[in-house]
Amino acid sequence: MTHVSVRRGLLYVSIAATAWGTGGAAGALLRLSGGLDPVSISFWRFAAGAATLLPILHLLRRNRDQDRERGRNQGRDRERGHARESRRYGRIAATGVAMAVCQTAYFAAVASSGLAVATVVTIGATPVFVAAAARLLLGERLGSAGLGSAAVALAGLAMLVLDGGAASFSAAGTGWALLSAAAYAGVTLLNRAFSAEPYAATFGGFAVGGLCLLPLALSGGLLPDGDPLFFWAAVAYLGVVPTALAYVLFFTGLGSVRATTASVISLVEPVGAAAIGVLAFGERFTAQGVAGAALLLAAVALLALRERREPAPVTG
Repeated sequence: MTHVSVRRGLLYVSIAATAWGTGGAAGALLRLSGGLDPVSISFWRFAAGAATLLPILHLLRRNRDQDRERGRNQGRDRERGHARESRRYGRIAATGVAMAVCQTAYFAAVASSGLAVATVVTIGATPVFVAAAARLLLGERLGSAGLGSAAVALAGLAMLVLDGGAASFSAAGTGWALLSAAAYAGVTLLNRAFSAEPYAATFGGFAVGGLCLLPLALSGGLLPDGDPLFFWAAVAYLGVVPTALAYVLFFTGLGSVRATTASVISLVEPVGAAAIGVLAFGERFTAQGVAGAALLLAAVALLALRERREPAPVTG
């Protein structure tokens, strides 16, 4: 069982969101260098993430098996262990399917409504879904101050992502974005309620999600057209930093941080992506974008301070 303090949990979720912000740039480099479509890139992201975690998970499992051999080995303990394993595998499978749905639906939303609208609706709707479901299923309450901070963060997100761009809403695009948000909310809630084994949950989610995406990825082409050395280096980075590291930290942080708080903190992902766009790709950052980023970060900081003062109950 992996439990951390609220302070460390907030730090882990913040690092995860920051790492996710670099994923867009890595994906863009993969598209430019390899000529792959977003679904194929998502498949390689899951595959590389699973490959990164496999030796770590093997080492952890071997240590756990040794501990079990030194402990009690009665028939009742074995039966309980089998029941726990069955439930654990079910949660891991559900996490993987939800991850695959989240990725696929998001890309469908981008195709229908464009990147800005898909990002705002998907990332913005996720904390709303999480807050509603966490209140009903987990008994979590944000209170008026927490809800106010979340609302301000969503406003900052809209200012940042829609900065100077023409919004192109469509019913299909909005529907796909909401489906993506609902799937990711499910991932967040499931791993908040059962946060005992973040490494196993993350690896299993990547493995199942990758298998779900494989048929779509094969139809679009799996192998790159450009420089293979650069492509595989980018895949390695995408699999290690914004995937394996980020999700393990996020799932670990969920053991001590409210699901809604974690989802709101994740809103800082576009801030990191925007900063990389400015520094690495020469993109413009207008006054509206700066104000939106500042508003979002301030709201997230206030929500994190509230979480430290009023910690959520530990799950697992």
